[in-house]
Amino acid sequence: MKNKIKKIVLLGGDVFLFYLALFLGLWLRYWEMPSFRIYENHLPSFSFLLLIWFIIFYVSGHYNLNTTEEKRLLRQSIKSFFAGFLISIIYFYSVPTSQITPKTNLASFLLVYFLLFIAWRSFFYNALKSYLPKNKVAVIGFNHQVRNLIKEIKNQPHLGYKIIFILDPDSKKDKKEEIPLFRNLKDLKNLIKQKKINTIVVPDDLHNSQEIRSALFSCLPLRINIYPLSRFYENITGKIPVDIINQMWFLENLSEGKKNWFDKFKRFYDFILALILLIITLPFWLLIALAIKMESKGGVFFRQTRAGEGGKEFIIIKFRTMTTENNDHSLTREKDNRITKVGKFLRKTRLDEPPQLINILKGEMSFIGPRPERPEFIKHLEKDIPFYRERMLVKPGLTGWDQVSGEYHSPTTEDTLKKLQYDLFYIKNRSVYLDLSIILKTITTVLSSSGR
Repeated sequence: MKNKIKKIVLLGGDVFLFYLALFLGLWLRYWEMPSFRIYENHLPSFSFLLLIWFIIFYVSGHYNLNTTEEKRLLRQSIKSFFAGFLISIIYFYSVPTSQITPKTNLASFLLVYFLLFIAWRSFFYNALKSYLPKNKVAVIGFNHQVRNLIKEIKNQPHLGYKIIFILDPDSKKDKKEEIPLFRNLKDLKNLIKQKKINTIVVPDDLHNSQEIRSALFSCLPLRINIYPLSRFYENITGKIPVDIINQMWFLENLSEGKKNWFDKFKRFYDFILALILLIITLPFWLLIALAIKMESKGGVFFRQTRAGEGGKEFIIIKFRTMTTENNDHSLTREKDNRITKVGKFLRKTRLDEPPQLINILKGEMSFIGPRPERPEFIKHLEKDIPFYRERMLVKPGLTGWDQVSGEYHSPTTEDTLKKLQYDLFYIKNRSVYLDLSIILKTITTVLSSSGR
């Protein structure tokens, strides 16, 4: 079952249960089956709330099959339902024509829908893992990235993939893996038939092996899906596997001429949105400034040179969150004792970042993009990490695909490589839809105070 179909089924079930919960909630409220007139009176208001609730569900990640885990379901759902409940209360009390009493009708609906939602989602995830047919995958070649792919698929069984075998003609000895390993490419066609394979993942440098190309060409009548390893890994993880791509990948995937219209439109809405937010937030800047000055010595603003699009340097502006005394300005560490109490709050709520609206208005930054890095660190990182400079093909952003990934990445080289994988995914796939998705998820991060 393809991911789009899974999401449609998931959404359809959520909508059906929403209206069923309304009916059962009214039954629970009046202790009798609600009449059609009573149910009909509630439909307009609750149908409007349905849209609000499902925006909350989307932003909270309930429809992201790549990151949703059953063990996180209860915690995620409680946060989503609490936010939906608060918005519903505000709505009912602010609409004078509404005859619905939130304390009773809404509470009974919320209780029923929460229980139905948890039961439905638990059934859906278990069905994906245990009952729905798996997309049987064969992999040609074996390397570090294939090991990562195996791990990702194993950790996300709800995606519906199962690696049946690996065919590695260059293998010299048996590898200690749970998945069967074969060596002879001549067996490929028969193995596909016997194992009922419908997807083959192949090396990105396929053009280097005439033998593998010939073996795959003979399999065309079997009507199977063939994916380069980098694209298959990207579809599953939302990351680009930097260690297996080459310059040719960039030439084939980052033809920037097609993005000209998007970049111009993005500059337009960056400017308008930054101007609106600057006007709205400006009155609060004085309060933040007073809080910073009252706790520690030093200026209100933090200024630092960063590298922007094409490596062009600019001065980034943020509210200061660290002490100025004995600060060597090294990279921020987890539980960094240089961060002040006010600074910790500002970082968690992202309130240290509104001054960057000035950078956006000047065209030095965008709302969405890779986070800007210090030039001196870039010189060091590009020696250790392949294609690190290519993250500067676009303007840096206030937030980005990496920031909403749900992972915390430290300043280590290993974690910086992971950040680059997310950044390259954004650069390749950037669009209005992806930008909107990142903005909505960033709002959730701010509201849940889960920033760093």
